[in-house]
Amino acid sequence: MRLCVTPFLALCSVTSLAAQTAPAPAPQAPALKTRPEGQPAGSYTVAPGTRILLNMINSVSTKQAQIGDRIYLETAFPVLSNGKIVIPQGSWVTGTVTEVKRPGRVKGRGELQVRFDSLTLPNGVSRDFRADLGSIDARDDQTLKREENKISGPGDKKGDVGTVVGSTTAGTVIGSGIGAAAGNVARGAGVGAGAGAAAGLLGVLLTRGPDATLSKGSTVEMVLDRPLTYQENELDFSNAPPRAALSEGDSRSTQNQQRGLTRRVPIP
Repeated sequence: MRLCVTPFLALCSVTSLAAQTAPAPAPQAPALKTRPEGQPAGSYTVAPGTRILLNMINSVSTKQAQIGDRIYLETAFPVLSNGKIVIPQGSWVTGTVTEVKRPGRVKGRGELQVRFDSLTLPNGVSRDFRADLGSIDARDDQTLKREENKISGPGDKKGDVGTVVGSTTAGTVIGSGIGAAAGNVARGAGVGAGAGAAAGLLGVLLTRGPDATLSKGSTVEMVLDRPLTYQENELDFSNAPPRAALSEGDSRSTQNQQRGLTRRVPIP
């Protein structure tokens, strides 16, 4: 009996030792998620809050704009979802002017409020929404009131002061000449300065400040207010028309060229 038990105990000891010295199985890497949770296969979603960079195709200003006027833009950079371009560069965006406030003659800046209404892909697939402005072109001397989604035009205090000072100086010179002819330079200068200042102040009161403007070629950011979901068959752009080049800059550069203010390179 003792001879049978001893080999059995030895076999158990060897098995236990082998189990202790055997290497532990390597942990398995977690499976990679290929699409957002809950998104069905074959669909691609652009999440709400996504910022989309746009170029202005037309110009809109508080000088001529009215509530209900349309604005037209195009995407300046492609938007991806799950590694696939779902909104190509050159897609079309339309918007609406929702509020217009002209700048005041004495105080108050021009204000322009817009919203974005729809986005159309180059193949004609369209989505409607109500998106807001996220930012505006930094090259313009304007500000964006984010809480009200309004563009506020630049102030013109320096221009107003310059108008009054310029008119005062001109009046002083003219008055001095008249006073010299009459034999009283100081009195003539004083009268001229007063008249010039009054004329300059009147010019300020009759002139409005700078208008708030979204110029052609300027860039703005649109912030989506809802998800945009596209199916695989809606993202075929093989038959889309070629993208037309958007002219750079705004209408001011065209005006400068017409006035001959741009630098011209001589032709040898």
